[in-house]
Amino acid sequence: MANFLWIVSTITATFLIILILMHSPKGDGIGGIGGASHIFASQKSAEKGLNKVTGLFCAIFIICSFLIGFNIIK
Repeated sequence: MANFLWIVSTITATFLIILILMHSPKGDGIGGIGGASHIFASQKSAEKGLNKVTGLFCAIFIICSFLIGFNIIK
């Protein structure tokens, strides 16, 4: 069962990297400190879906990491 958790953890980590890189940038970096009000604009529906999928993969990755780390399943 531990091998299964390692495989799931590796796959979710790979998808998390891809999903995070797919997100659009939220600001202008340090140059936008002076008054970038467009940062807090509403999200598009595609970005909302991307956020939900990213959160799901993040939750799966965290649960697998805890199970592997605490050796609950042997």
